[in-house]
Amino acid sequence: MTTASWLDLPADSPFGIHNLPYGVFSTPDDPRPRIGVAVGEQVLNLAAVAHTVGVEPELTDLLDAPTLNPLLGAGRPVWTRVRALLTEWLTDPAFQAAVEPELTPRQNMTLYLPFQVGDYVDFYASEHHAANLGRLFRPGSEPLTPNWKHLPIGYHGRSGTVVVSGTPVVRPQGQRKAPADALPSFGPSRRLDIEAEVGFVVGAPSELGDSVSLGGFADHVFGVCLVNDWSARDIQSWEYVPLGPFLGKSFATSVSPWVVPLEALQHARVAPPARDVEPLPYLDDRDAKEPWGLDLSLEVRLNGTVVSRPPFAAMYWTAAQQLTHMTVNGASVRPGDLFASGTVSGPDRGTEGALIELTWNGERPVTLPDGTTRSFLEDGDEVTITATAPGPGGTVIGFGEVSGRILPARG
Repeated sequence: MTTASWLDLPADSPFGIHNLPYGVFSTPDDPRPRIGVAVGEQVLNLAAVAHTVGVEPELTDLLDAPTLNPLLGAGRPVWTRVRALLTEWLTDPAFQAAVEPELTPRQNMTLYLPFQVGDYVDFYASEHHAANLGRLFRPGSEPLTPNWKHLPIGYHGRSGTVVVSGTPVVRPQGQRKAPADALPSFGPSRRLDIEAEVGFVVGAPSELGDSVSLGGFADHVFGVCLVNDWSARDIQSWEYVPLGPFLGKSFATSVSPWVVPLEALQHARVAPPARDVEPLPYLDDRDAKEPWGLDLSLEVRLNGTVVSRPPFAAMYWTAAQQLTHMTVNGASVRPGDLFASGTVSGPDRGTEGALIELTWNGERPVTLPDGTTRSFLEDGDEVTITATAPGPGGTVIGFGEVSGRILPARG
């Protein structure tokens, strides 16, 4: 099948014919949320085209939903069929008359959280990030905890506060206690931070009591999005012993409005970093022909200025290992479950995925073009995270962006 589109798409478009990410949109003329696919600077209304060209009703119904969840639950064979149909519609001129009227410019629409989030799990998979935090908080000790290279560390987050890109983030309040304080105090977070992450959207469910093997990753994961898991470091540092993150993380998690299907990332697959600790058999991907390391290049902007470029290829634990570990105890997954990589950080200065690392806990603030400095986020600040991956033939796969602006605390 040809991949040359009858659309006039720039060769370097991040939303080209090899990408086709899914989202949910509405327009002023039709406020009903519906599934669309981004192509170039436009979005294609999938259900409308399916009705016009006469796709079977069962499949058309999946595409005529207000969220991606019914499509997510349909499983890999259906996802493959829908992608084949999309490619055919956008490359075969015989479909141009049916498709063209259902294309809408992206600037003329509202984008929504593309799927109803079930469970949300956040991991801690970057060795560079974990080691940096270890050096900050446990100076003179081994940076990594003893379990870190034996299992993908994670925690269950709050799915009800996962929001779509562009949703303002209200500065959280809570208890905080600096090391020099005798007692905790209550008030707005003074150390509000970001975490640049990559999210994985579960499609096909698993049975309670079963686990998903490393080889089952592509059968259960539909696609990939961008995540900013906002963090109140002062609230978190006081509350996290002994049970881990709670109010310091649960106030907001932003995700991008576009979900890039796994099929679009085949040319981005790379080997993960070498394991210097032998993993237990259920996590051992060293003999896998195609392990699920991914060559994604992230970029973090603070008020429009690039402050970091984290490399996802450096992540120690892969998403396949994370899903396997997440279910090895028999925990089930459902359509719309989201699990995130944890902060993406590289080994070099300027590749850190969180301000706490980038500014070394405030000791070396970032200077912005207007002369102001930041150790942590101030009210009115806007953070935008973007990412790209290599596609076939030198093309680029884009993920759109996940952004949010900080509003003052309420009350």
